[in-house]
Amino acid sequence: MNMPNERLKWLMLFAAVALIACGSQTLAANPPDADQKGPVFLKEPTNRIDFSNSTGAEIECKASGNPMPEIIWIRSDGTAVGDVPGLRQISSDGKLVFPPFRAEDYRQEVHAQVYACLARNQFGSIISRDVHVRAVVNQFYEAEIMTEYVIRGNAAVLKCSIPSFVADFVRVESWIDDEGNVLSFSDNYDGKYLVLPSGELHIREVGPEDGYKSYQCRTKHRLTGETRLSATKGRLVITEPVGIVAPKVDMHDKMDFTIRSSNRSLNLFCKAQGFPMPAFRWYKFIEGTTRKQAVVLNDRVKQVSGTLIIKDAVVEDSGKYLCVVNNSVGGESVETVLTVTAPLSAKIDPPTQTVDFGRPAVFTCQYTGNPIKTVSWMKDGKAIGHSEPVLRIESVKKEDKGMYQCFVRNDQESAEASAELKLGGRFDPPVIRQAFQEETMEPGPSVFLKCVAGGNPTPEISWELDGKKIANNDRYQVGQYVTVNGDVVSYLNITSVHANDGGLYKCIAKSKVGVAEHSAKLNVYGLPYIRQMEKKAIVAGETLIVTCPVAGYPIDSIVWERDNRALPINRKQKVFPNGTLIIENVERNSDQATYTCVAKNQEGYSARGSLEVQVMVPPQVLPFSFGESAADVGDIASANCVVPKGDLPLEIRWSLNSAPIVNGENGFTLVRLNKRTSLLNIDSLNAFHRGVYKCIATNPAGTSEYVAELQVNVPPRWILEPTDKAFAQGSDAKVECKADGFPKPQVTWKKAVGDTPGEYKDLKKSDNIRVEEGTLHVDNIQKTNEGYYLCEAINGIGSGLSAVIMISVQAPPEFTEKLRNQTARRGEPAVLQCEAKGEKPIGILWNMNNMRLDPKNDNRYTIREEILSTGVMSSLSIKRTERSDSALFTCVATNAFGSDDASINMIVQEVPEMPYALKVLDKSGRSVQLSWAQPYDGNSPLDRYIIEFKRSRASWSEIDRVIVPGHTTEAQVQKLSPATTYNIRIVAENAIGTSQSSEAVTIITAEEAPSGKPQNIKVEPVNQTTMRVTWKPPPRTEWNGEILGYYVGYKLSNTNSSYVFETINFITEEGKEHNLELQNLRVYTQYSVVIQAFNKIGAGPLSEEEKQFTAEGTPSQPPSDTACTTLTSQTIRVGWVSPPLESANGVIKTYKVVYAPSDEWYDETKRHYKKTASSDTVLHGLKKYTNYTMQVLATTAGGDGVRSVPIHCQTEPDVPEAPTDVKALVMGNAAILVSWRPPAQPNGIITQYTVYSKAEGAETETKTQKVPHYQMSFEATELEKNKPYEFWVTASTTIGEGQQSKSIVAMPSDQVPAKIASFDDTFTATFKEDAKMPCLAVGAPQPEITWKIKGVEFSANDRMRLLPDGSLLIKSVNRQDAGDYSCHAENSIAKDSITHKLIVLAPPQSPHVTLSATTTDALTVKLKPHEGDTAPLHGYTLHYKPEFGEWETSEVSVDSQKHNIEGLLCGSRYQVYATGFNNIGAGEASDILNTRTKGQKPKLPEKPRFIEVSSNSVSLHFKAWKDGGCPMSHFVVESKKRDQIEWNQISNNVKPDNNYVVLDLEPATWYNLRITAHNSAGFTVAEYDFATLTVTGGTIAPSRDLPELSAEDTIRIILSNLNLVVPVVAALLVIIIAIIVICILRSKGNHHKDDVVYNQTMGPGATLDKRRPDLRDELGYIAPPNRKLPPVPGSNYNTCDRIKRGRGGLRSNHSTWDPRRNPNLYEELKAPPVPMHGNHYGHAHGNAECHYRHPGMEDEICPYATFHLLGFREEMDPTKAMNFQTFPHQNGHAGPVPGHAGTMLPPGHPGHVHSRSGSQSMPRANRYQRKNSQGGQSSIYTPAPEYDDPANCAEEDQYRRYTRVNSQGGSLYSGPGPEYDDPANCAPEEDQYGSQYGGPYGQPYDHYGSRGSMGRRSIGSARNPGNGSPEPPPPPPRNHDMSNSSFNDSKESNEISEAECDRDHGPRGNYGAVKRSPQPKDQRTTEEMRKLIERNETGPKQLQLQQANGAGFTAYDTMAV
Repeated sequence: MNMPNERLKWLMLFAAVALIACGSQTLAANPPDADQKGPVFLKEPTNRIDFSNSTGAEIECKASGNPMPEIIWIRSDGTAVGDVPGLRQISSDGKLVFPPFRAEDYRQEVHAQVYACLARNQFGSIISRDVHVRAVVNQFYEAEIMTEYVIRGNAAVLKCSIPSFVADFVRVESWIDDEGNVLSFSDNYDGKYLVLPSGELHIREVGPEDGYKSYQCRTKHRLTGETRLSATKGRLVITEPVGIVAPKVDMHDKMDFTIRSSNRSLNLFCKAQGFPMPAFRWYKFIEGTTRKQAVVLNDRVKQVSGTLIIKDAVVEDSGKYLCVVNNSVGGESVETVLTVTAPLSAKIDPPTQTVDFGRPAVFTCQYTGNPIKTVSWMKDGKAIGHSEPVLRIESVKKEDKGMYQCFVRNDQESAEASAELKLGGRFDPPVIRQAFQEETMEPGPSVFLKCVAGGNPTPEISWELDGKKIANNDRYQVGQYVTVNGDVVSYLNITSVHANDGGLYKCIAKSKVGVAEHSAKLNVYGLPYIRQMEKKAIVAGETLIVTCPVAGYPIDSIVWERDNRALPINRKQKVFPNGTLIIENVERNSDQATYTCVAKNQEGYSARGSLEVQVMVPPQVLPFSFGESAADVGDIASANCVVPKGDLPLEIRWSLNSAPIVNGENGFTLVRLNKRTSLLNIDSLNAFHRGVYKCIATNPAGTSEYVAELQVNVPPRWILEPTDKAFAQGSDAKVECKADGFPKPQVTWKKAVGDTPGEYKDLKKSDNIRVEEGTLHVDNIQKTNEGYYLCEAINGIGSGLSAVIMISVQAPPEFTEKLRNQTARRGEPAVLQCEAKGEKPIGILWNMNNMRLDPKNDNRYTIREEILSTGVMSSLSIKRTERSDSALFTCVATNAFGSDDASINMIVQEVPEMPYALKVLDKSGRSVQLSWAQPYDGNSPLDRYIIEFKRSRASWSEIDRVIVPGHTTEAQVQKLSPATTYNIRIVAENAIGTSQSSEAVTIITAEEAPSGKPQNIKVEPVNQTTMRVTWKPPPRTEWNGEILGYYVGYKLSNTNSSYVFETINFITEEGKEHNLELQNLRVYTQYSVVIQAFNKIGAGPLSEEEKQFTAEGTPSQPPSDTACTTLTSQTIRVGWVSPPLESANGVIKTYKVVYAPSDEWYDETKRHYKKTASSDTVLHGLKKYTNYTMQVLATTAGGDGVRSVPIHCQTEPDVPEAPTDVKALVMGNAAILVSWRPPAQPNGIITQYTVYSKAEGAETETKTQKVPHYQMSFEATELEKNKPYEFWVTASTTIGEGQQSKSIVAMPSDQVPAKIASFDDTFTATFKEDAKMPCLAVGAPQPEITWKIKGVEFSANDRMRLLPDGSLLIKSVNRQDAGDYSCHAENSIAKDSITHKLIVLAPPQSPHVTLSATTTDALTVKLKPHEGDTAPLHGYTLHYKPEFGEWETSEVSVDSQKHNIEGLLCGSRYQVYATGFNNIGAGEASDILNTRTKGQKPKLPEKPRFIEVSSNSVSLHFKAWKDGGCPMSHFVVESKKRDQIEWNQISNNVKPDNNYVVLDLEPATWYNLRITAHNSAGFTVAEYDFATLTVTGGTIAPSRDLPELSAEDTIRIILSNLNLVVPVVAALLVIIIAIIVICILRSKGNHHKDDVVYNQTMGPGATLDKRRPDLRDELGYIAPPNRKLPPVPGSNYNTCDRIKRGRGGLRSNHSTWDPRRNPNLYEELKAPPVPMHGNHYGHAHGNAECHYRHPGMEDEICPYATFHLLGFREEMDPTKAMNFQTFPHQNGHAGPVPGHAGTMLPPGHPGHVHSRSGSQSMPRANRYQRKNSQGGQSSIYTPAPEYDDPANCAEEDQYRRYTRVNSQGGSLYSGPGPEYDDPANCAPEEDQYGSQYGGPYGQPYDHYGSRGSMGRRSIGSARNPGNGSPEPPPPPPRNHDMSNSSFNDSKESNEISEAECDRDHGPRGNYGAVKRSPQPKDQRTTEEMRKLIERNETGPKQLQLQQANGAGFTAYDTMAV
């Protein structure tokens, strides 16, 4: 035996067994279907997906299941969807993606398709709802509005017509009328206009004025978001009703079908018109009937005119509506069918069910929504043809498992729900696993047939031979057994087989879940044999299938015969060779017979067998019923069951609710009327008889039945009547109350109010009380639930049932808290309490450590009991606790219903001792690390330590705490404030309390930059160009030291520019707000402001950005393109275009149209104003045929803007008014003179007059006579004497005839009295023109005409004469002619008179001008017209000028009583006069008014307030100066030592708001100081003398004027004091020798240190970071005395450093350079540039090109800095040190300086010696000018005379030490190049320097003024003709573009001293001839300039000498202007 192989086999067998065991366990633990499930949608796509071709769409479909289902997209026909490149894709996560596509790529089969999402796994498939995908290609569309015709007074509805191809996606947003008013959707139903929910515009009660308006609709595309106005404007045509009109409705509006979504608002139209205005009434039909009821109007349903509006529609609003329209003439109606849709949704109940085989399964589809057209069912994605809401599967088979879906659909959408059907348990249908085969054999031997079958449950196997079951007998034996694996083995034994045993054998395996069978033939050789066939009964209509049971082998043929005829004999019969006969649809008449089977073999032997076939007819029951309505108890009921078809005998049975009915029982009577009829009769109905009756008819052929329901109204009766109950407290109580009856009674419970039954109230639904199917459940019943309860059963039949019961609650004792810990402090009293709830009486006993506690044994214990409403409270008191009291105390409570106990664990504890050994391990600015030793814990674990800390000045009641866990002895205290003294101590704490505090330790934290942001920042506009910023300091705790000030930064919002920062000193006053006004800002512009505080460490965080607009200004330009159009005789349309946006200076809110008749335009009071928001408007109510003048202006919040140029339009003419007066004067017996006055309003040009005459009383025709327009009288002749005539007159224009005048009657007569035909009138004559006044008279005899002028008889003269027609002519009218003129006519019969008034229009006389008030910058004058002016005054022109200035004018309106002249110079004299003007012209001038504005020259301050002296500087407090009322412009500061003659100008432009420090003074020295203060009123000069302090800070003795001493006196004084003089002289000699030795040694030690001159001496103005010793050492830094410099945000380095960083020029216009961003403070030195054209020292002469510096040198020399090169001390005398000043460089380049620093050195010296920026920049080009008293070489490197570089607010020490002008010969070096970095100035030097000094270099200053370099202003020379040499002008605005500036922001330099260098930020430049100073007051005279220049006489000589020497440089003497 091979052992290894054997071992291997055993191992494998063991492993297999183990694997099988594990597998079985796994299967047992995890049955296969435990967590597996079919697919369910997680995210189902919506019904509709509309998208634009420009956006595309993604449709998501997600499903869950186990295993995870697969997602497939299909079309509506079920075919799968694939990718279409570029148009349709299916992503990996199952999304259906439609990318954006071009319009030409649209494909209907892709973009207009119905899709569905299919999810499937092995358990089934589900399909989503239909997804209608619709892509919309962007197409141009236009909405149109049709004209609506409306009868006046009716309502109009304007419809916005949207093309059909976009109608689904476009909706109306709003309507806009022609005035720009927007009409939107609103709930205001009472207004004139209403936008309806469907988008139409409803206009109620239209009138004629509505015909003038037009309307546009604004639409919005919901896919693209695009909005647009309609292409056309809709108008209303208002028709006037002609008579009365019955209501009319268009035929297509008579019937309407409307479908709307629920929860939306909708409207139903009733478009009818009529006159009078009809009334509308809405009705709704009751569903399914023709009855209707009026629609109830409420908050949700409104009616506006005829339109019905329903808000938030619901499905119940659906139905047919009728609108009835009536007026007094007739009526009309409109029908509307409304369908309100609700979203469809579906749900299947149950969603999952597990059903055993053969059991029924029911799915119910519950759905909501409206309307619902169809319901359908699917299984696993395939339709199953079921359309009812309930799907019932009577007997579940294996193939029934899977996913079922219910779909509900309508025309618009669909919805689905899914459910899963699982098979119960683990069932497997039977399977034949092994079976016998067909066999042929000889007779004799035994046969063994075997069948093996499997299944779950285990099947049973039976055997058949030719369809007949085989039973055991002596030859056939059947047996079976079950194997270990559950299979069934069955066998059939046939002993000694015969030929007759042959046939078809079949084994059948059957279980309750299925059947399996197997059959095969057994052929036994022998003669044919047919086994006996039993009688076959078959039901008519079925198919007969029979096989002939033939034995014997072989068989040649098998045939069937009937009546000796071989079959088939008809179409229904089929015969097969194997002996099978089939007869279809058998009938009794044709197929009931005896059939014979004949089997033959080849030898001719045959056998026959007969089969009798009997055909049976099954019964059929006719329907019956008990009637439609329910019967009452006691009624009679009967039913007939008739069976018309079926074989007799018939059995007819009845059942009620499936129980058989027995005749004579329970009131039933059954009568068999005949063989086919049975009668059921019930004499007296009761509740028992209610139910489903069934009649069952049975015969051998089958069974038939019919059911009918009998409803019996039965009053309620008790099934289970409730009784009194008692429940234990806390149990779940249940009281049943059940009643029966029909209809089913409703069972309700109520509880009695109070403790007695009687009044009951409904049970409040709560968590523990509920009623389910009549049963009252009370969960966790409590005492509060005790009481009387009423159960009531009611079904509407009878009075109902009720029962009252008592529910009582029995409570045993109960402790709510079973165990608790209680602690007590040692030595203190303690009380232990036990509260027991339950039925009283309750007794309570106490145990201590399970021993009975008796208070008698220990008087420290006391027990008390207190009876409570819910139980008993027992208290155990301990007088003072001891350690022995730490024990388990138990209280035991007992009552009649039980007992309970509770325990209290008593712990006696103490507080811990205090911690000790508190030490500081480490500390920083904001934290400190502490350690301590753990103390005794007091028998209770230490919970925590509390570290208490406070500021040193605070008390221990104001402390902060840090909590530390009790297990640690180290901790860090954080969140301390820097620079603060703290006291720290620690206490320990346990559960009892806290220990005493440890001893305190004291620490001081370090300072830090502020961590807090300024607070309460407010930015408010002051005016249009100024904003005020106010803020408060950060919280005091966040200062981290002492705040020195603030940086306020501001910039234009929404730009990338950096902030411009201004520095504000800290205000020490507590609680005081800081503020700063930002000026010179842009109008209505948003600025962002940030603020940060700084202390000596640095700057804190920036505040949050505060944004604010400057105040709105008024528009600076008028609306443009103003135009007017005349519409009618009283309307004009005015249109305009908005002013440019940049000139709006705000938000234009409205426009004002100012208009008036042109002849009244001058009068402001007669002007009309119309406001509108649109860009055109219509002016109504104008005068007819009148010229109008119009102006348009725009208005913002800042006020009215500039008016447009006036435009003029004339209204259209119209018919005139009636003549204002008519006279009829008798002229004789046949003539009458008719005269008239023209119409007051001719409304056009009068073309003619028509005179109408008619004889009174007679029926004669009216006569008319046309008269020309210039004739005002008409003589009617041929009249009848003494007959009255009536006359009237009309005037006509081109439009037509006007109204008639009043009628007047006259009668011809022989008597003709004197009468005047003319009328009283007023005549207006223009000055110096002729005037004529008429006086037409009649009378017989001829009347005499006389005139009176102002009451005086008229006598003719040169200017006045009487004309033949009676008129008075006045020539060349003057003012005195104005007045009354009366004309008198008289004859012998009568006299008459008229009076005319003459008004003379002349230019105005001189007005009166008086001074009303004066201020510093304004004058107020009163204007009054001359009393003698007759013509209306149109206005004034005010003329004014300053004493030395030009005249200016200002227009003043006639209404202004006072006028302010603003913007004047302060404290200046002015002359003022005025003239008036009217439409004649300008008048005479008034007297000149001489006055002056308020204000005086500056006033001197007191010296102590102005001057503050230190040892080497003096601080000037300019705020101490009083401005005299006129704001200070600037100060000029000059100083000198007292013994000097010439003054040194320190600055000529010191701002008035700042302090200024004069630096570099010598200690203990007397100085003179001269201050010139300037304002617009003049200047004031003040001189002061002061002495600087000593080095130690002491003062020196006052100076005395000593007497002049002679030489002898001096020698005598010295000799008499030798004991003092000798030591002093000796000491001075020693000091001088020591200094010389030290200098020599130092200069040797520093010679050529790396060829880099870093060891230059720096002036005290240069400030570096004192915390950077490396820089200090490297640059030879000397700390300046008495310097306190504010820190700069982000930098501690001087301006030069900040300017020079980087090659890219300045970082930004206002940026602050941060050294932290560039760690390379001093870069490597670059190689020197190559000199150009071999010229080492000067400019390349004659070269017209611009030469820029070497690119590596742009950061080597600071602009405007003066440098001291002391690199070679042992070779050079300090007096020979070269001083030079750089040019300012522009954007990284300097002017043409080819040689850089090397050019300043002597020839041959290495050119790479560099100078750094340690020395101070130079604020003025020529500020310090000196004459050198010694010989030597002094180099003056002179720039263009720029001024005022903020970076260069220098201490002046450097210039005093090094800047000299030689009085002797020598070589002077001067910087070349007139301008820097300006291509315009790269001309040859001959042009630049002129010729004044000979050679190519002349006019040393002219070239500065000759060109304007990049917008700079130049300070030129007085030698330049016309140059005013101005003082420095005021600084430009802060936000001025500084791109041309060669320096960084001045506020951010460490070199700025306390003077704060408040210099300009704007571009600097040359001030000279190019640009004059804008203010004349700032100009210096040429004479002043000349005197200043003449002080420097040596300059030109030196220059000439330099030129003669040919050194290549020209030195220009510098000066400060």
